[in-house]
Amino acid sequence: MTNFDYDECTAFLGEWGSYQWRVFVLISLTIVPNSFYTLSIVFVADTPAHRCHIPTAANLSAAWMNSSVPWEQDGDRGATVRSQCARYKLDALREFSEKGLEPGDVNVSRVETEPCLDGWEYDTSVYVSTIITEWDLVCDDGWKRPLTSSLFFSGVLAGSFVSGQLSDRFGRKVVMFAAIAITIVSSFLQIFSTSWPVFCALYFVTGMSTISTYVTAFVLGMELLSPRARTAFSTVGVCLFFAAGYMLLPLVAYFVRGWKTLLLGLTLPGLALVPLWWYIPESSRWLLSQGRVEEAKLLIKKAAKMNKKEAPHNIFESLQAAPPSEMKMSYNICDLLHRSSLRWMSLTLWLIWNSVTIAYFALSLNTSNLHGDAYFNCFLSALVEVPAYALSGVMFRWWPRRLCLSSTLVIGGCSLLLIPFVPSGLTAVAVALEMLGKFGVTAAFTIVYAYSAELYPTVLRNTALASCSMAARVGGIVAPYFIYLRSFWVSLPYILMGTLTVLTGTLSLLLPESHGRPLPETLGQIQPFPSCCVKNPYGLSGDKDEEKMTEKCNASNS
Repeated sequence: MTNFDYDECTAFLGEWGSYQWRVFVLISLTIVPNSFYTLSIVFVADTPAHRCHIPTAANLSAAWMNSSVPWEQDGDRGATVRSQCARYKLDALREFSEKGLEPGDVNVSRVETEPCLDGWEYDTSVYVSTIITEWDLVCDDGWKRPLTSSLFFSGVLAGSFVSGQLSDRFGRKVVMFAAIAITIVSSFLQIFSTSWPVFCALYFVTGMSTISTYVTAFVLGMELLSPRARTAFSTVGVCLFFAAGYMLLPLVAYFVRGWKTLLLGLTLPGLALVPLWWYIPESSRWLLSQGRVEEAKLLIKKAAKMNKKEAPHNIFESLQAAPPSEMKMSYNICDLLHRSSLRWMSLTLWLIWNSVTIAYFALSLNTSNLHGDAYFNCFLSALVEVPAYALSGVMFRWWPRRLCLSSTLVIGGCSLLLIPFVPSGLTAVAVALEMLGKFGVTAAFTIVYAYSAELYPTVLRNTALASCSMAARVGGIVAPYFIYLRSFWVSLPYILMGTLTVLTGTLSLLLPESHGRPLPETLGQIQPFPSCCVKNPYGLSGDKDEEKMTEKCNASNS
């Protein structure tokens, strides 16, 4: 049983046939709405310009109405602007007005101020409404805006923990489509939220189901596709479809300026994914891991028919005759910590995932600090990811995995570390370095997903990948606040992100190499850690027969 090689048994299907293309495209399509749910908060919770509302009952003249809000210094831009959270005491202004005094006759700056007791007036030139204007999440309640995003990523963290184990137990396909259904329902119900806490509760559920869809779809594609198609799917396919949704988001938001209508417009396309249930198969690898050999054989025969290939009669014959083994055992997240090599490999990957996520989302959120149109900035942030995905696909196809991950992390981190040394007048250079940092981090994010899936065995792959996603979501929870460190020192976020990214890039060199190797099926096929210190890192835990099989596989690939 330990000598079983799924890729070798199914090699007769070919690399790129009708079956592979259908799986590639259909599973990638399920990723597109994920970018809507993850990043729509950029527009749904954006804060428009605002000032204190002055009621007509205050009986102030037009001149005093215009002078009722004090001026203050804008810390980010250095300009003098009207206060967004305070106004002069209306009783004092009313007294001046009744005496016939004009604003120019009084030193208004000496008048005491008060908070916006009658609410706010919001600029509607950009947004008709957001959740900020809906529930006045400004000034003393401004802390609720970043918390909204953090609660979404808390849901993502919870979903990462639950979905992996459910998927390993009940199947990839069932969990993926259940998550899609929950996402559609929870996102639709957000439109009818009666308060901010209700909105956040539903957004938490959306986060759980969104990551469940993404992780399970990713693993399903990795397990269904042949080695070359698998590489293209895990780097270019999934990521480019996510980027396509990311770029589509600001285009939709540009024409739909109300948050409720925008959520409706972003939710409805998810209904188009429901019919894919009848076209996307279950993972035959997972079926084999559960001992359901006949079902796996049937799926492979259907794939062979689609590719116009003749399926051998003895597919998985050794499995049918084999006694129950570890392929039929159930594993959970605790098993990641039992074996020494598996434990240290998991801890290293968790740290890398966490660091990459902090940098990715912090840089994405930082686009709001750039001058210019909010919709264009969002589109530009998405556009930068496209060449990063393309490059990561090329690197992942030809380069060793450790070199791919380490180089992209170091390039991204070094670019961020250079930003504090750029003179204040060279803003274009600073922006270019920040985009280069986003480029490197995005490429690393793409690579670490596929790399992690290759390192773990089938019996534990979805649970392991979900645990990595859990570690990443801790970074996602921190990221909405991370960028606000610029209020203490504008360069502090770049120094922290750059240092953390470079260190994890160096640490990634300790991981095992998976380039040119078949996906491990059992725990016995896991490579030792640290792989860089092992004389023969390509061996499979001392099993000579498996080493010979791997050499044969590598020779055939070359």
